[in-house]
Amino acid sequence: MPRTAMNLIDPAVRRCIDECVRCHEVCLSTLPYCLEQGGQHASEAHITLLLDCANVCQTSADFMLRGSDEHGRICAACAAICQRCAEDCDQFVGDEVMHACAESCRRCADSCDQMAAAHM
Repeated sequence: MPRTAMNLIDPAVRRCIDECVRCHEVCLSTLPYCLEQGGQHASEAHITLLLDCANVCQTSADFMLRGSDEHGRICAACAAICQRCAEDCDQFVGDEVMHACAESCRRCADSCDQMAAAHM
């Protein structure tokens, strides 16, 4: 197999990138659902938090992909925002879409916590 830049990324970093990309996708794809549901699902605070989470996940993945020395700091911020988003999504008890979003946010938070601890 030809060597590419992707082959040079540490497997632990690769897993964190994958979690960030997945969380970014899940948060963005959850937005239309929340807007359709209305009420608390569509509250300004909840929508803003989903957008914040999606954006910081994308930024975190970008920092790791380009090998930035600052990715530990960004991962720490990403972990905090993902954890907050997971807790916010957990308020919708019995809602499978929101449960899936919370789980993705939690996995990303855990992965970013580990990355931040290893690189700060």
